[in-house]
Amino acid sequence: MSKFLNEFKEFAMRGNVVDMAVGIIIGGAFGKIVSSLVGDIIMPGIGLLVGGVNFTDLKIVLKQAAVEAGEVITPEVALNYGNFLQVTFDFIIVAFAIFLMVKGINSLKRKKEEAPAAPAEPSADIKLLTEIRDLLKK
Repeated sequence: MSKFLNEFKEFAMRGNVVDMAVGIIIGGAFGKIVSSLVGDIIMPGIGLLVGGVNFTDLKIVLKQAAVEAGEVITPEVALNYGNFLQVTFDFIIVAFAIFLMVKGINSLKRKKEEAPAAPAEPSADIKLLTEIRDLLKK
């Protein structure tokens, strides 16, 4: 049992696993921000442009709810395509934001790779030959 726990500890503490966990947590928080941006800022504007429609309320009712004396006996059956549109807009914006982020990181990597490297330190043989040459010139 101890060997199993040690293996698990080694696995969990690897750099890649910790980096992935941090990425997932930040991604979840980023997803909430984007969902709020889409739901609270973008979609109301689009809804206003198309006639004041709230996208999350859009649906196709397949079967009306059965109501007797103000009590729901069987609930409504509907295809809530408005919510699907909302989630699709969320996904598109998140994907675009991640694309821009990755594109920016890749361009920074390319600039770093393109920067000329400092000349390599000459080997001991070359240094010795240079000293001999300089002494012979004198």
